[in-house]
Amino acid sequence: MQASLLTMLSVSTVAAEVTYPEGWIKPGESGTFKQSQTHSNASGKVKVLAEGQPVEMSGHPFFQALSENGRACISCHQPSDGMSLSVKTIQDVWSGTQGRDPIFAAWDGSNCPDMPQKEKASHSLLLERGLFRIQMPWPPAPRYGKEVTPDFDIEVVRDPWGCNSSQKYGPDAAEPSISVYRRPRPVANLKYLTAVGFAYDPKQGVALPRDEISGEFLSGNIMSDNRSVNLKAQMQDASGTHLEMLSALTDEQVEKIEGFILSIYAAQAEDKDAGKLDDGAFGGPELLRDSKPGQLGSIGRAVWSEFEPWEDQKSTGVTPEQADKRASIARGARLFREKMFLISDSAGINSPMGFGNPVLNSCVFCHNMSQMGNDVAPGQVDIGTTTKPFAEPAPELPLFRITCKGEPHPHYGRSFLTQDPGFGLVTGRCADTGKITLQSMRGLAARAPYFSNGSAKTMGDLVDYYDRRYQINFTEQERQDLINLMNSL
Repeated sequence: MQASLLTMLSVSTVAAEVTYPEGWIKPGESGTFKQSQTHSNASGKVKVLAEGQPVEMSGHPFFQALSENGRACISCHQPSDGMSLSVKTIQDVWSGTQGRDPIFAAWDGSNCPDMPQKEKASHSLLLERGLFRIQMPWPPAPRYGKEVTPDFDIEVVRDPWGCNSSQKYGPDAAEPSISVYRRPRPVANLKYLTAVGFAYDPKQGVALPRDEISGEFLSGNIMSDNRSVNLKAQMQDASGTHLEMLSALTDEQVEKIEGFILSIYAAQAEDKDAGKLDDGAFGGPELLRDSKPGQLGSIGRAVWSEFEPWEDQKSTGVTPEQADKRASIARGARLFREKMFLISDSAGINSPMGFGNPVLNSCVFCHNMSQMGNDVAPGQVDIGTTTKPFAEPAPELPLFRITCKGEPHPHYGRSFLTQDPGFGLVTGRCADTGKITLQSMRGLAARAPYFSNGSAKTMGDLVDYYDRRYQINFTEQERQDLINLMNSL
């Protein structure tokens, strides 16, 4: 009897044991956030820098759980993942906590809140694609103080998890909404995402809007759908949704969080084959920290010219393997700038701008900001990752039929299918449906998978999508050079 009881206690202790991946920071941890830290990933090491005075995590609103769901901002923005979250980390956290960590909160860490939360399958989109549920009001919320009347209808065609047909969460609920699923964006290098290159939005053909309080122009590049126009609005949006706070962040909390996130820079700093990315080149986050944001690569420092010195490798003490990898990264950087192909049927690129359809250009046509590779202009474009006929089948994602009530969509016509209406859920414009804000390209190796819906599990998948989508016909060497470049950013 006594032995049996001891066995039961032992089993109970083992079952209750909780472990986390190396480098994971839990809400409420004490200590100082390291001002310089590196973390290993499959390609090498990512480096995170914190500018300014050391930040004590205890009591700081970025690191503290601010609501009953137990999450903090740090929960989904881990330095080990370049201030985002990779699927590998998410899976490790599930295994180490038996799914009890706050990132798996029912509201958005499961496929739908009313699913059985202890079952792994209820969190499959987060565990397999790294996607959190985003519940958007429909019709859209007012924008810039004006009511939004959508010029398209949305019909739920496929709803694998029941949220979009739910009387509680769907478009027929008391508070009508649409659920989509997206990757968390990194909270790093934000001075580049808030920078304004010029005060005009060529994608919409209008002047940039201004912040109501500061009067400054708004970049439009903070969120995947540009629903929050500045960092303060984004923080309040996240606190009410992802943190499930019942009241708004205080001014003091906002100030502390904003000060911290604006001090963070993240980039890959070391490649497992090429070595340190600032050895004879200018990789890593230091140049990001020290450079002026919002610079157009075509008239300033060319995009990814950080690796030009490796085109003619003269460093001593470099092995042949290192030299080969460095040369490949440098070729990838030049290829990114110079490989021309026809860009077609991409809203925000071919329309409504007057560049033509198709337009002959390279990757830097859109990924044009020095140091970052995002767009100097507001970056909402549709390259087809979520919209038929270009999107993958993805039966695990919802599917919506969009029917334009006024002018047809410039590329898809009157009616088409999408897994995520994107920017259209914010503006209510059919022409904006499927548009997603271009991603920051730094620290990519630390935060797979890629694209807003996690459809590219690897960097190779990402390159292959562009190759198919725009019929670029990369050679095998070109493909590998681009992969090596992007794993080094």
